[in-house]
Amino acid sequence: MKKKGKSQKKGRASFRSLLEILLVSTRLGFTSFGGPIAHLGYFHEEYIRKRKWLDEKSYADLVALCQFLPGPASSQVGIGIGIMRAGVLGGIVSFLGFTLPSVIALIVFALILQGFDIGDAGWIHGLKVVAVAVVAHAILGMSQKLLPDLKRKTIALFALVVTLLWQTAYTQLGVILLSGFVGYLLYRQHTENNDSRMDFPISRRLAIFCLTLFFGLLILLPILREATSSHWIAMFDSFYRSGSLVFGGGHVVLPLLEREFVPTGWLSEEAFLAGYGAAQAVPGPLFTFAAYLGAVMNGWTGGFIATIAIFLPAFLLILGTLPFWSTLRRNSKVKHGLMGVNAAVVGILISAFYQPIWTSSILEPVDFALAAVLFSMLVYWKLPPWIIVVTGAIGGYLLTFL
Repeated sequence: MKKKGKSQKKGRASFRSLLEILLVSTRLGFTSFGGPIAHLGYFHEEYIRKRKWLDEKSYADLVALCQFLPGPASSQVGIGIGIMRAGVLGGIVSFLGFTLPSVIALIVFALILQGFDIGDAGWIHGLKVVAVAVVAHAILGMSQKLLPDLKRKTIALFALVVTLLWQTAYTQLGVILLSGFVGYLLYRQHTENNDSRMDFPISRRLAIFCLTLFFGLLILLPILREATSSHWIAMFDSFYRSGSLVFGGGHVVLPLLEREFVPTGWLSEEAFLAGYGAAQAVPGPLFTFAAYLGAVMNGWTGGFIATIAIFLPAFLLILGTLPFWSTLRRNSKVKHGLMGVNAAVVGILISAFYQPIWTSSILEPVDFALAAVLFSMLVYWKLPPWIIVVTGAIGGYLLTFL
């Protein structure tokens, strides 16, 4: 009877923990505007300062790991905090609460747009101009942090030139790998002390299984895509591969997704950039932009499958690396290579800023004027992103009368 009583208490405690994680993460999912850096601030305030689920050092270590991994860093931090609080189920619940509000909002937006001819709509052009202001802001912030010296500026320039001249997903992967190797060669003498350590409630056996599944899907999905010619497998592969290769956050996924779906004719460039602009208006991770794309192509089902596909690599990587992180981050080769990778990310982002964002949005001087106003509202006046989006849509509509 004692064992049964303890088991029931443990079950109730676990259920209460999961419910608490769901409620808190869902509230954050409805209110976390401003991109991944802002999300980390919201998490720190709610999880660390207010609820004290982790100490400051453990939170900093978790953020460092998620910045190291490809994928949506803020979502991975949320998953990691959920895992620390209530195991793997806690990570899943934390992810669902933080992500579903924006997923549902963007799927609804996509289904509404399907009933209209959006190609020539003025407000759609305004959302394209919003994308110019938002990505320009992201570039400035990342450049200041990730390009502090001439060597890394040169790596970024290399990535920019190569990805502009050869626009394929494989080009980006090659640039990232080469930049990591160059970073290791250039920064071998760079020293940095970091003796932090943290433990996670995940076995190494589960971690190895998740890493094996991550790489297995990355290799197997393209093979199945060619062998079966299935539309659903092709779509899942495109989103999974995009989620697996993105270093640097949600904005960097833009060129990967654009080159997967627009040239192939799966959706128009107008629909793509309209969704990207709308994604700035909703809270939560920018990776939920995949839900919009999937819904445009295949309705509700496509939206949810696209969401699962693009976030699955993030889940597998965070579960697969948590038990090894204390050892991994002490590896000087990994740290030095990452310095080159981060620099390349900035170059890739600038490449995406020019093509397709700038070339399809800034067509006349008045477009540049609107972009300058939106950029100033975002950067200098510090207005919330949803105000920028609304202003851009209204401004684009008014431009049709000029």
